Amino acid sequence: MGQKYVEKRDEGFWITGKRVSLDSIVYGFRRGQSPESIQRSFSLLTLEEIYGAITFYLANQTEIDEYLLREESEFEKMRNELRETDADWYEKMNKARKELLTPQL
Repeated sequence: MGQKYVEKRDEGFWITGKRVSLDSIVYGFRRGQSPESIQRSFSLLTLEEIYGAITFYLANQTEIDEYLLREESEFEKMRNELRETDADWYEKMNKARKELLTPQL
């Protein structure tokens, strides 16, 4: 009767039959969120599916942590490439951000 809560597809881990990544659940769990709190963010999931995903993570923690590190590294690499490719746009965004954060007199 064993329920399968996580599946691997498109080179990532996903909640079985859903469009919610295991990453989303794991990051919430690592931040100390309870399964009930995670469910409020992903109302598409049942509490059973969230507990199942957490159990899957704990049973495969080394593999999933390595996968998450690779994904984070890829994201950072892409982000840096974009910053180099479109440096002017990022400079404009940083200037606008500073202006918004500067108190107006």
